[in-house]
Amino acid sequence: MDYHTTNQWDENIWREAERVYIEAFPEHGRKSRAVVRRMFERKLCTLHTWTEGMTTIAMALTAIDSSTRLLVIDYLAVREDKRGKGLGRACLADISVWAVTKAHCQGIVIEVEAEDTIENAERIKFWEKVGFRLTDYVHPYIWVPETYRAMYLNLEDSQAETYGANDGKLLFRAITRFHEKAYRGGDPES
Repeated sequence: MDYHTTNQWDENIWREAERVYIEAFPEHGRKSRAVVRRMFERKLCTLHTWTEGMTTIAMALTAIDSSTRLLVIDYLAVREDKRGKGLGRACLADISVWAVTKAHCQGIVIEVEAEDTIENAERIKFWEKVGFRLTDYVHPYIWVPETYRAMYLNLEDSQAETYGANDGKLLFRAITRFHEKAYRGGDPES
């Protein structure tokens, strides 16, 4: 499996990654192609892809919150026929190394749906297996009906708590800054 990253929009690379993206996330749960392209144009994100031969089998979109040194995983998906084989864990390992060595981040944050469903519990279980911790805070967005919780992975060598690791409300400030820039604008460097 080959791992690549890019922060430049490339129609061919996105077209391949988009197949995995669309398969994994329902239309109401993903950003449109136009929003994703604008995120690239404004230097808000990095696309991570994993390929076998010429076929993309996994993808992730991430963003760096420089004020907190956190990497926000916006989306991570493995092609359906490749799931259950440890690829998600391998993808996260690659992202973690990249986050430390290239992006100089101290942690990774994701958001998971807070509603008590079997599907959401399975997602949380995956993230916990790869080292993430679930925070208690439940975040309501004004633009979607679902509520979310933050999960955090410490990337620092020490066991000391890093920025807001147990404070979901604080972690959601980083996540929300990213979403606001992606959808509404704002300074990509802040």
